[in-house]
Amino acid sequence: MHRLMVVSARDAAPVLDPTGAGSRCLRIALVAPVWLAVPPLGYGGTERVVSMLAEQLTARGHDVTLFAVGGSFTTARLVTFLEAPPHPADPGAFADEIFHTLSAYLRADDFDVIHDHSGFGPALGAMRGGRPPVVQTLHGPWTTLGRRFAALVHDRIHLVAISQAQAADNLDVRYAGIIHNGIDLDAYPYVDSKRDYLAYVGRASPEKGTHLAVEVARRAGLPLKMAVKRADDAERVYWDEMVAPRLRGDEEIYDQPPHEVKWDILAHARATLFPIDWPEPFGLVMAESMACGTPVIARPYGAAPEIVGDGTTGFLRDSVDAMVDAVGHADALDPRRCRALVETQFSAALMASRYEALYDDLVDAGDGASRLATARDLSGANYHRP
Repeated sequence: MHRLMVVSARDAAPVLDPTGAGSRCLRIALVAPVWLAVPPLGYGGTERVVSMLAEQLTARGHDVTLFAVGGSFTTARLVTFLEAPPHPADPGAFADEIFHTLSAYLRADDFDVIHDHSGFGPALGAMRGGRPPVVQTLHGPWTTLGRRFAALVHDRIHLVAISQAQAADNLDVRYAGIIHNGIDLDAYPYVDSKRDYLAYVGRASPEKGTHLAVEVARRAGLPLKMAVKRADDAERVYWDEMVAPRLRGDEEIYDQPPHEVKWDILAHARATLFPIDWPEPFGLVMAESMACGTPVIARPYGAAPEIVGDGTTGFLRDSVDAMVDAVGHADALDPRRCRALVETQFSAALMASRYEALYDDLVDAGDGASRLATARDLSGANYHRP
């Protein structure tokens, strides 16, 4: 694959934060994963979070450089080393990932802090000796390989969990904080009136429970609108074997639709189904749905109990029978409470403020040594100074 570097025209001198949200301008490097553009055109939760963080920090007056693949767009300074994302099945994809991340870290001395969202970055960050400090947000669930890798680097970089559930799943590493993901509230306008259908947004996979969403809608006797990703081989096989046989034919199915279609599906539904079967580290769809005023019916796994208020902004139910029963009570929930919860706990602005506070502490430490704590010591979802 042809490689190049493109630097955007945003090369103005650093300025103080015009919004007054922060006390000083920091030179911040955001290293995005190599697999999708930022922001993603379709599916891509991590890349969406990185995009929102870049925009928020730039608006606050920080000197932000986003390292991302070709096709990305940002108001920050954009630096790319690959024309397009590699395909995960490509034998050379791992080499492309290393190339992308290493190229960013070779410029580490230009920054006050590096905030890495890639998979390979922690190895490079651990070798920097704390100068500049490296923040690593953990976007995925803990795996055997991930635990082993984190055990090597957790005392040399600054790990951030995106939920209490994720942090509690590995108490053997130290965390710099727990910071929930946030969403752009302007992109998910509130809708008071709902229609008589259910929504599902996500990739087609057993851990996302796509087939269970179809089953719940069928047994509840309601139409189902789906914004789904079924592009990879595993997703297509799962869809054909587990989802398609359950379809009644009256479902509306959209393959990775544009944002406007996704918002419309979420905003007007009676409820959004989130029947996960894995320890979801966060789950942006739940926050996106509630921002629109639409309650969420989720299985109580992973971070779902931190995001959905059972009986107030949705229902946490384990079985299909219980989820079907919850559908019948969704109309009794106040859409305004759904929106208010996201405004106060899961906004992009709040997420950026928490990361900004973390950056300040790390830079103030001077030598890159943060005030770390085990997950047992982290109370609440906010980043805080012990």
